[in-house]
Amino acid sequence: MPERAVERSLFALILLAYIGAGALYALYTPPWQAPDEPAHYNTIRQVAEDGCCPRIEAGDWNRDYLSLLTSTRFAPEHLDQLDSIQYEDHQPPLYYLLASLVYNLSAGNLIALRLLSVALGAAVICLAYAVSRLILPGQPQIALAAMALVAFIPQHMSMMASVNNDALAELLVALALLWLLRYLKSDGVPPWQLGLIVGLALLTKITIYFLAGLAPLAIWLKWRRERKPTQDLLRSLLIFALVAGLMGGLWWLRNIAVYGFPDFLGLAAHDAVVADQPRTADFIAQRGMNAYLSGMLNTTFKSFWGQFGWMALPLDNVLGGWIYRGFALLALAGLSGLLLASHPSSSAPDSERMPGAVLLLLLTAILLVALQFIYYNIEFQQWQGRYLYPALIPIACLLTYGIDCWRARLLSRWGALRWLTPLGMACLLALDLYLLSRVIVPGLSPG
Repeated sequence: MPERAVERSLFALILLAYIGAGALYALYTPPWQAPDEPAHYNTIRQVAEDGCCPRIEAGDWNRDYLSLLTSTRFAPEHLDQLDSIQYEDHQPPLYYLLASLVYNLSAGNLIALRLLSVALGAAVICLAYAVSRLILPGQPQIALAAMALVAFIPQHMSMMASVNNDALAELLVALALLWLLRYLKSDGVPPWQLGLIVGLALLTKITIYFLAGLAPLAIWLKWRRERKPTQDLLRSLLIFALVAGLMGGLWWLRNIAVYGFPDFLGLAAHDAVVADQPRTADFIAQRGMNAYLSGMLNTTFKSFWGQFGWMALPLDNVLGGWIYRGFALLALAGLSGLLLASHPSSSAPDSERMPGAVLLLLLTAILLVALQFIYYNIEFQQWQGRYLYPALIPIACLLTYGIDCWRARLLSRWGALRWLTPLGMACLLALDLYLLSRVIVPGLSPG
């Protein structure tokens, strides 16, 4: 079979497998057993019934009631106050406006809203392929492998099949990465288009505000490479900032009018409402800094790959405890292969090397998201690996690039074996289905 036909077949199989598995997760994950799902649902409901946009206020967070719900696995007899869980009311409005259409069409059906996330997730994995394909046009196996890894990480599969604004946020990150790479390649992308995409991101979720720093980096990198006059750089930055700022500014002005200056993001109001969430300072005071750092690294790593429900189902004892070890080996293989490929003595041809400007852009995206995660955890104890998912496409691209470097070094004489890399990542699908049927459904269903 011609190489291009193999690539298209694998792309279609990965996409269809993701849609099928995502639909199963949406259908069979017990109701409300995804982080913050009731709060996101209630924000959608308020937008659909009362218009945009709700205001976060006292009473939207009830720690004791949430603890009762999670400890009883959202037993039906305790759901009489579910509509009072509204602590996501401070979120930017774009996802909720979109989801409110599905809410009205489906009469508020939870499965329909979950399937909206699955559909947005399908766009995310397609864009993961497109981003990686643009970075390394001569290595389609890496694009397919990155696509499969983004699709089939168990925790990511779970999040993309639940009601939240993460799927739309990740879609905009993926679209921004694609446009930034096209901009770097001088592919006819004007700065106002970068501003438009980042402006949409500003209206979607605060965790993707890092794009407002990533786009200027791309603009500077292109200017530096092309050695144009300084006024060209300033003009491009100004156009980008005006378009993005005007779009985000509408939401910020609304927040100032509602919550007062300088709370233009609504975060101070949110923090006041959820004041009794677990605090980092309290944990350190009770158990010390070493315990905090150890717990954060351990839990963040595990929950990045899979820790379901409201962090209630870690996988330490599933399949003999080998799941986390397997993912650790995968990460180690990817990182070591990446270092191998970047070493000056590497024999890889230039066509198979990741361009320096692109590598800088990907690493900066990962760094900015990691810094956001650290900053959030300075105040609140939130060791959830899903907060790193805005950088999932760069992470997947780099890891699969590194893994494929090992494949090329060890199996280079058999050209057809280049497809082992995406096939290996696609094998995670079997793990997803196993975890849904044997862990998530029995472990999170009401007793």
